[in-house]
Amino acid sequence: MVRTDFGVADLAAPGYGLSMTRVRPSAASAVREGDELDWARVRRWLGEAVPELSGPLSVLQFPHGRANLTYLLEAGGTRVVLRRPPFGDLAPGAHDMRREHRVLSRLWRSYDRAPRAYAYTDDPSVAGAECFVMEYRDGEVIRDELPSSMRGYDDLGRRLMFALTDAMADLHLVDPAECDLEDLGKPAGFLSRQVSGWARRWELAAPEDGDALMAQVGERLAKTMPETQTHGIVHNDLKIDNCQFDPDDPDRVQSVFDWDMATLGDPLADLGTLLHYTPNTDDPAEIQGGVRYPPELTLPSQDEVAARYARRTGADLSQITWYLAFARWKTATVYQQLANRARRGETKDSRNAALGDTVPVLARSADSLLDQLS
Repeated sequence: MVRTDFGVADLAAPGYGLSMTRVRPSAASAVREGDELDWARVRRWLGEAVPELSGPLSVLQFPHGRANLTYLLEAGGTRVVLRRPPFGDLAPGAHDMRREHRVLSRLWRSYDRAPRAYAYTDDPSVAGAECFVMEYRDGEVIRDELPSSMRGYDDLGRRLMFALTDAMADLHLVDPAECDLEDLGKPAGFLSRQVSGWARRWELAAPEDGDALMAQVGERLAKTMPETQTHGIVHNDLKIDNCQFDPDDPDRVQSVFDWDMATLGDPLADLGTLLHYTPNTDDPAEIQGGVRYPPELTLPSQDEVAARYARRTGADLSQITWYLAFARWKTATVYQQLANRARRGETKDSRNAALGDTVPVLARSADSLLDQLS
């Protein structure tokens, strides 16, 4: 099946056309060995799905993501981004390209930090799995090395993290009905389903010598679950390297990526994830390495990030420690899944092999956080 969500007139509209901007040298590189697709088949599909793309196809890969595969496609000077799941066995419900396409084909109407999706197919003959294409935007993603275009700003670490906090808060203030996403998920019982669902994922991913504390933390989370205050659009993995910045404006996130787990639910689950990725200086080194921040950046504390979010949304954060514990536990499960894929030889990304070593550290941290609720 091929789906498109635009017409020629839409593509010509200011701000929503297919990108013809330059690609920053650090953004994309040659396709990684083992991540190649049948580009002739992809080109034939694009000719039908995005007829505005014409001419020979050139391909680069965005190399930094650990899971979903993301490629930069260019034909006739026009650029789009193609995303598909990773190769190999996937956890149930993970890497949902249909969901990501659905979100990004609608959310841009109410949230301009969301790139617009253009076309989707579930025909595996195109890219080996379901895939979709979306708008390409030019900008900087912050990882382990600060781009030269963003050096020279005072207090940059705090400004970037506060910009990310604002972007999260603004997403949570979006009315899903305004962008036709009111049926994206079932908000009632969201936290309960999250805990039980990630517990099942851990059962499937746990190695024979897996840390028994992981199952115990899951049980504790289920018993101490807070009441949800409000429901909204939840990204489910919002962190600094899933965002893009305009180097001329470090105080505002330009784009938010990786929407394949987006749903309707408790927005504080997103805030717990962001706090997990904003480590305090006394956190173990393994936790501080969860996101690769440039070493010259000085970040705000978790308390400062939480306070800024509360001011922008009016949320009560008296139970935020539970959400942080949940984020640590969920991240540990994701790391084990990625380590398993590396051990099975399903990825050439060497970074994933050692992620399983971090699982016990994250489990202990989550368990210690839950002790604070007693």
